[in-house]
Amino acid sequence: MSSEWTNHKLSDLASFKYGKFLAKSGLHSIGFPVFSGYGIVGYLPDYQFSAPQLLIVCRGEGGTGDVKMSPPKCSITNLSIVIHPDEDKVSRNFLYWALKASDTHILRTGSAQAQIVIGSLENFRVSIPGDKNAQNAISDFLDRLDDRITLLRETNATLEAIAQALFKSWFVDFDPVRAKMEGRAPEGMDEATAALFPDGFEESELGEVPRGWRCGTLGEVAQIARNQLQPEAMDGALHYVGLEHIPRKCLSLNDWGVAEGLESAKSCFSAGDILFGKLRPYFHKVVIAPMDGVCSTDILVWRATEPAFYGFAAMQLFSEALVAYADRLSNGAKMPRVNWKDLAAYELVIPTLEIAEAFTSTIQSLLNRMIANVFQAQTLATLRDILLPRLISGQLRLPELQALAGEV
Repeated sequence: MSSEWTNHKLSDLASFKYGKFLAKSGLHSIGFPVFSGYGIVGYLPDYQFSAPQLLIVCRGEGGTGDVKMSPPKCSITNLSIVIHPDEDKVSRNFLYWALKASDTHILRTGSAQAQIVIGSLENFRVSIPGDKNAQNAISDFLDRLDDRITLLRETNATLEAIAQALFKSWFVDFDPVRAKMEGRAPEGMDEATAALFPDGFEESELGEVPRGWRCGTLGEVAQIARNQLQPEAMDGALHYVGLEHIPRKCLSLNDWGVAEGLESAKSCFSAGDILFGKLRPYFHKVVIAPMDGVCSTDILVWRATEPAFYGFAAMQLFSEALVAYADRLSNGAKMPRVNWKDLAAYELVIPTLEIAEAFTSTIQSLLNRMIANVFQAQTLATLRDILLPRLISGQLRLPELQALAGEV
C-alpha cells in the first residue's frame, strides 16, 4: 500500500477560496447555519454550500491552522479558507484526514494576529494513495471512529438536558409543589418522593418558596477545595485540566492533558468535583470531573457540603442564572475573573435535606452514564489519534485496516 503513495503540493489536489465577510448585524437566530471554523456564529435564510465543506481556519483568536468540516447547508465566514478537492484525484474525506494528520499550524504567519493565506496553503505538501478505494477505506474507518465519538457526546448532551429539565422542574418552577396544590400527583416520581414535597408556598425574602424550604446561599450547599500541588510534587502522568480543555455549556469533560512540563502550582481535584472556570465566566465552562487530577488555578474546584446536596449543588453551579451572576461580579477589564467568596454568597432557595437527597439519587445514574461515555469517547479518540499518522502515511496496510475495522 505504501508504494502506491505519492507526494503532492496541495494546489495539485484542490482549489481554494476565502469565506465571505458576513456582518454580525445581518445574521439571524434561525435559518441555515453560518460557520466560522470556530463554530456556528448565526443563521441566514439561505446557504452557500449544500454539502459539508473542508476548510482551514485562517485567522481569529486561537485555532488558526485548525482543519474542520463544516455542517451541511451552511455559509462560511472569512475566518476560514474553503478547500475544494479535485475529486478525480482525492476524496474530500480523505484529504480532511490527511490534513488533520499534518502540522498545518506551521502555515501561520504574523506576530500581532496569526493568519494563513492561500499562497502558503497551495504549497503545503501531502501524500495520498492513488487508489481511490484505499482512500475511501481509510477515511471510512476514521469517519466511523469519529461518528461513534460524536454519538457518545450527543448522548451525553441528551442526559445533561434531562438533568437540567428535572432541576428546573423541582427547584425553579416548583412543579411538584404546584401539582400537589392542585390535587394532582407530581409527574415523573414515585409516591415516596412525591410525599417529600409540601403542598403549598410561603413568603420569604426571595419571594414565594415551598413551605418548609429556606433561603440561603450557594456556600451552604457547596464549598471550595483548596489543595494545591507544586510542580515538583506532580507525577508527570497525572491528569491535567486547563480552561482550554473545558467545553462551553457542556457538563461533560471531553478532553484533558497530563501534568508533565507544568511549571506552576495547580489545584487538586477528585472524581465528581465540579470544576468552574472563573476566568471570563461568561464562557460558561463548568464540568463534572470524571477522574482525579490537577487543574489550572483559573478553575475553582467545588464540592457539596453534604453528599445529599451534590446533585443540587452541581446543577446550581451549571445553571445559566449562576453563570450570569458570576459574569456580573467578575473583575478585570481584559481578563475578568470571579472570586469564590462572591459565588458563595449567591442567594438561592434551599430544599429540605430529604428532597436534595432524592434529587441527587435521581440524577446520579445520569451522571454516571455521562462519565462512562466520556471515558469511552476518550478511548476511541486516543485510538484514532494513534492510528491516524500510520493510516495517512501508508504504514498501515489495507488488510490490517480491514481487520481493525471489524473490531471497532
